[in-house]
Amino acid sequence: MIPKLIISDIDGVWTDGGMYYDNHDVEMKKFNTYDSAGVIFCKSLNIPLSIITGEDISIVHRRMAKLGVENYFPGIKNKLNIVENQIEILKIKWEDVAFIGDDLNDIQLLKKVGFSACPSSAPEYIKKIVHCVMVKKGGDGVFREFVEYLLQANNILESTVNSIVENICYKQ
Repeated sequence: MIPKLIISDIDGVWTDGGMYYDNHDVEMKKFNTYDSAGVIFCKSLNIPLSIITGEDISIVHRRMAKLGVENYFPGIKNKLNIVENQIEILKIKWEDVAFIGDDLNDIQLLKKVGFSACPSSAPEYIKKIVHCVMVKKGGDGVFREFVEYLLQANNILESTVNSIVENICYKQ
């Protein structure tokens, strides 16, 4: 099943879950640029992408803006309500949704969607409830791996890559 909506958490998925603080009260997070290809794949196939995170900080806002992620929901504690609204707007079913998350506030959504995954660095009790545990750890490009997995499972990864490469070469 090609998902009609792909959803991702941020901390522990796009990042390693760490929060770095310096002596000047500056918080930092490390993002992996490989994950941006996951966004490109979604856009090229017109699959809506939503980022839903409990964090509400400028670092994540800046990353989502840079990638052009339109459906970005920061500071959300109950992710289920956001997805219920999106399903209604898109006129799709829960089984049409794919989600990657890694922790306690993701459990309800991981159990409810049609396809769920987590990074290999997720706690064991999360790994037991998902359809697929990714090879990569959070912060190591696992969102891209997740999207590539979905495309490969539907035999469209190679054609999608070829299309993106052709468009990049053609535009230069």
